[in-house]
Amino acid sequence: MSSTLPSPAPPTLSVALAVYNSDRYLPACLDSILAQTFTDFEFLIIDDGSTDRALQILQQYAAQDQRIKLISRENRGIAKTRNELLAMATGEFVAVMDGDDVAMPDRFARQIEFLRTHGEVVCVGSAVNWIDPQGRYLGHCPMPESDEEIQRLMLGGISLLHHPCTMARREALLRAGGYDESMIASVDLDLWLRLGELGQLANLPEVLLHYRLHPRSITNAQQQRQTDDARQSCERAWKRRGIQGQFIRQPADHLHQADFWLRCGWLGFNDGLRDVARRCGLRAIATQPGLLEAWKLLVCALIKPLPDKTLRQPTL
Repeated sequence: MSSTLPSPAPPTLSVALAVYNSDRYLPACLDSILAQTFTDFEFLIIDDGSTDRALQILQQYAAQDQRIKLISRENRGIAKTRNELLAMATGEFVAVMDGDDVAMPDRFARQIEFLRTHGEVVCVGSAVNWIDPQGRYLGHCPMPESDEEIQRLMLGGISLLHHPCTMARREALLRAGGYDESMIASVDLDLWLRLGELGQLANLPEVLLHYRLHPRSITNAQQQRQTDDARQSCERAWKRRGIQGQFIRQPADHLHQADFWLRCGWLGFNDGLRDVARRCGLRAIATQPGLLEAWKLLVCALIKPLPDKTLRQPTL
């Protein structure tokens, strides 16, 4: 008489990581996931045809942790890869991660706790800190927390869920239809708008991710395509919801604009972080060499006494 062992219960969480040429940052990303305080997850990874050492690094990690399920194949693009990861997922929740970012140790625990206690919410993100390619702090990015504010601005084309720190209910992702593979540059915004028609969206106020800014974060060539795709996503959402919307997104890539580095630099200076101010000043100058405010920030970072944090500081 033979007996079959019962199938193991599916994990609570599926972590979805699409990787393409991020070997420099990948170990920090993988370590941050495997060190999570919440451990009941499967770690689904697809190497999307990397040409650097990413696959070798992934194979080394997969050999050491049985939670990792690794697939390697030819390059098919980010949207197709994320849909494949979603199809592989078996968890109640799906957490997205990018290969160049770093998750805080309690990210999964905090987001699962929130979704468990807020049944009306289908997707939750968080505030993030920006870091540079070396992992050094650049600035803090708070996010709106209420569904009303998040959806109001998203309907204008501004994505207010940082994709690599989101967690969603798998059932809702499937009902929404996953990622639209025709939306090459605004695939996340398009998905959030569809999810927002199934339930509420939210952000936690605490920082659960360090988001890495580097030259490949968003290329200049993608700027116009991003704007065009975002407008199309919004127009579709307006039609589905039967509303007259207004597209307020600007085509400029804020991650590579001098004013972005100025904001980060002055925030750092006012917080007593002289080195952050110096690095941001240099980046602002590299972006726009003739900008007087960028040189002013650099000079202040180098020689001016740091402000008294008990006094109110002017903002740009």
